[in-house]
Formats: sequence, structure tokens, C-alpha cells
Amino acid sequence: MVRKIRVGVIFGGRSGEHEVSLASARSVMDAIDRDKYDIVPIGITKEGRWIASGDPMKALEAGDAGASHPAALLGDPSRRGLMRLEDTERAIEATRLTELDVVFPVLHGPYGEDGTVQGLLELAGIPYVGAGVIASAVGMDKAIFKDVMRAHGLPVVDSVVLNRRAWDADPDGVMDRIEQQLGYPVFTKPVNLGSSVGVSKCHDRASLAAGLAEAARYDRKLLVEVAVPAAREIEVSVLGNEEPIASVPGEVVPSREFYSYAAKYIDDGDDASELLIPAPLSSEQTERVRDLAVRAYKAIDCAGMARADFLLSRETGELYVSEVNTIPGFTAISMYPKLWEASGLPYSQLIDRLIELAIERFEDVERSETSYQPVNNDK
Repeated sequence: MVRKIRVGVIFGGRSGEHEVSLASARSVMDAIDRDKYDIVPIGITKEGRWIASGDPMKALEAGDAGASHPAALLGDPSRRGLMRLEDTERAIEATRLTELDVVFPVLHGPYGEDGTVQGLLELAGIPYVGAGVIASAVGMDKAIFKDVMRAHGLPVVDSVVLNRRAWDADPDGVMDRIEQQLGYPVFTKPVNLGSSVGVSKCHDRASLAAGLAEAARYDRKLLVEVAVPAAREIEVSVLGNEEPIASVPGEVVPSREFYSYAAKYIDDGDDASELLIPAPLSSEQTERVRDLAVRAYKAIDCAGMARADFLLSRETGELYVSEVNTIPGFTAISMYPKLWEASGLPYSQLIDRLIELAIERFEDVERSETSYQPVNNDK
């Protein structure tokens, strides 16, 4: 009998998107084919403690992980698995809990989507779903992402980047600079966060001050960008490694002035944001947005999956790359899986494909030699 593939699903984490991660991970674990895979749930508390015994999902949802034994992954490929930690009188001892064949990180935001967990998994020698260290880090950092897009000739909106210390030291000077370079309206954002946490739309100096103060609560780097006039929010799901493919595009019609955290996760019923799949675009617009999605994906050397987000102006017809989200929302009603379902790839088969891509990429990386013997051609 062939042993089932053991998949570690990591969720929670030290991020403002902790709760979003729990919802995504629950959907993944509910939909995954249990005839093919053994699931190992791995929770990370808001304080960064890893737990894998009992019911990690239940413990995190209840905010009570005290009764669960701590766990850890070691950056050691000879011990490719999850370790259980025990406090002794002399030290913390680690014993093997289970071996992992592949990991599905369902971690949104810092300490999970930004390349940190990916780096740990690289050191541990464990295949994992999604982008590698570099693509994850670039996709998370909105400022560097824009620089990479510009370097590849991809359209992005004008913006200003500053750090929290500059804002603390000279708020009036910072706002003067923004007003001179960008004008109004603008969006203020933490550079390294998603799900619209800490994002504000600012129409004047008072709201700009409030927006920058709000963004500074969540990150040391702040981004201010021009608001696209009469913007439509278009999203495309991308899947693959070296030869990625794009889904049909979808459009988000937010329940509020913009696609805020509340519009994404709180508003429901008649007040909920609307998802239009496929997006009502012309054939030319559809072709362009899918092409830009793949180009943006390749530009940051993404792998596995990502959702590419765009802003399309109703007034000018201009299309801008907004971001590439390397671990998009993954509930059954999230845009990423819904776009693939509309493109002919159901949710459970999408999970299968992502695990296949993770193992494929790992095997390709393992082909690289790690020692070098120079050849003396002088003889």
C-alpha cells in the first residue's frame, strides 16, 4: 500500500491577518482529499508559539493554547519533520512528532507571507506550496514591489514611501511633501501588510494625518499612493512555476468607498461586497489584464500561486498593477479559488495541483549542486 502524502497546514501567525488565516486554513483542510493526504494541522499563536498537538485550530480560535505542547521545525534537513518541545530541568528537549512530506503555509501577512517561514522551510529541506523567499518578500513589501514593476515596464500608480520615524519627527513636512507630489485623494498603507489592514483613503490634510497615523500603527514603512479616478478592482488568479497560467479575471464591487477590511470580511447579506466572475471587460481588456498578471508574477519570480490585483480607471481606461498577493485568501468563497473554479479547476483539484507544483519545484531546486570542484584547464 502506498503511504498517503503527509501535508502540514500552517495557520494563524503573528500578524493582523491572523483571523483571516484561520478561515483560509479551515477551508483548505475541509476540502483536501483525505484519500490522498494525511493532514497535520500546525497553529501559530499571535505571540509566535507553534502548536501541533490536540486541535490547534480550536485552540487558536478560542485564544487558549496553554494546554497544547509547543512544537517547532528545525532548520536541519536531516530532521525533516515537526518536533515536539518539552521543558526539562536542564534544557528544552525536542522529540520527533511527525515527518512532513510537504507544507501548505496558509499564513497571511508578516511572519508567514513575507518569506520568513519560506526561509525556515528551505533550511529544513521541506517542499512547500507557493512562492519562494524572494518572491514572498517582494510581494509583501509594497514599496519594493512597485520598484520591480517599474523596472519591468509594468504600470503602477505614483506613490511616496516614508518611514515611521520621519512621520514622528516632522508630520507637517511629510504632509507638505505628499501634497506637493501627489495631491488628493490618496491612499495611506502599511507597506508590509495585506487584507486592507491599516489602509485609509484621504481627501484632505486632516484625513491624511489620520491615515498616516493609522498606517504607522502596523509598520515602520508607510506607502502613500495616488487614488486612481473612479477605480474598478480587477483580480486574476495565477497558477504554475516556470510556465504560469492566468484564470479568467474577476471584479470586486466593494460595499464601501474602497475594498476595506470591513468590506472584505465584515459586511454581509445585502451589504456585502459583490464579486463579478468573469469581470465585465472587453476582450482586449481581458487579454491585457491576464497578460499583465503573468508578467508581474514572473517579474518577482513567483511560484505555485498568486493573485494579481489591478486598478482600472473608468475615466481614463488606464490599467495599473496594484499587487501580487503570494498567499491569497483561500476560503471556498475567496476570489483566488473562485476564479479557478470559473476557469474549470474545482477547489479540491486546485489544492492537488498546488501540492504537485510544490514538490515539482522542490525537486528542481534539489538538482542544483552544492559543492564545486574547479577544473584546471591549464594542463
